[in-house]
Amino acid sequence: MNLGYKMLVLDMDDTLLTDDHIISDKNKELLLKAQDEGVKVVLASGRPTPAMLSFARELELDRYGSYIISYNGGTLIDMADESVIYSQSLSIKNIHDLYDFASENKVDIITYSSDSIFSESHSKYIQVELDITKMHFDQVADFKQAVDFDGVKCILLEEPSRLQEVKPLLESAFPNLSISFSKPFFLEVTQTGIDKAATLERLSKITGINREQIIAVGNAGNDLSMVEYAGLGVWVDNVTPELRHKADVIVASNNNDGVAEVVEKFILKKEMLLEVQ
Repeated sequence: MNLGYKMLVLDMDDTLLTDDHIISDKNKELLLKAQDEGVKVVLASGRPTPAMLSFARELELDRYGSYIISYNGGTLIDMADESVIYSQSLSIKNIHDLYDFASENKVDIITYSSDSIFSESHSKYIQVELDITKMHFDQVADFKQAVDFDGVKCILLEEPSRLQEVKPLLESAFPNLSISFSKPFFLEVTQTGIDKAATLERLSKITGINREQIIAVGNAGNDLSMVEYAGLGVWVDNVTPELRHKADVIVASNNNDGVAEVVEKFILKKEMLLEVQ
């Protein structure tokens, strides 16, 4: 018997997934048990949709009729039939303007089509995204000529210290876009008002599960909105240090089955509430 929670929303990289980008056996076992208890398990990631589907299927979200939130909230997918419930994109002009900003500030930029990643560069940070997503890479000679389509998300990529300098400039230049870090070297940009919490609120209305019945688990800046939105906001122990105080609970790290700990203590009720850390 759980504590009244009906939805468990999980960031993927550095939260649900280990550093080797897999779901541990214990996390998988406990998440299947949670779904057997009637809890909706939702994956919410900055990843593009194609890079989430295999994990969603591994957790049998399709069989349990659950959902994924991709592109930092830009898209909501019903896993029962993999249909798109909601999607909000950056316009071609948005993407081109972001490219101009990135060029002026000497940082790399990528964007996505339905099956490919586009950039003029191929830095070590872009390679990280390619390794994570396994998507096709189009390294193009002219970004603005190649990107003649709306895209759900862009990422600016560079050394973390440089991106910390660039972030306030980006926020000033694009005050109406949503901007957040998913990794210290990934500065993600989505359409106005789009973040994980906004799309989670949309899903809450669809399912009739209110925010007090939702647990959200994350580790980074792009998870903050949903961690603060949920009835129970949880960080894994490897959370970005400056965010550590902005959740209700801290559990074990992504490499130590922190997600399984959440299920055990708040859904399967093996123990009562953790102390707030």
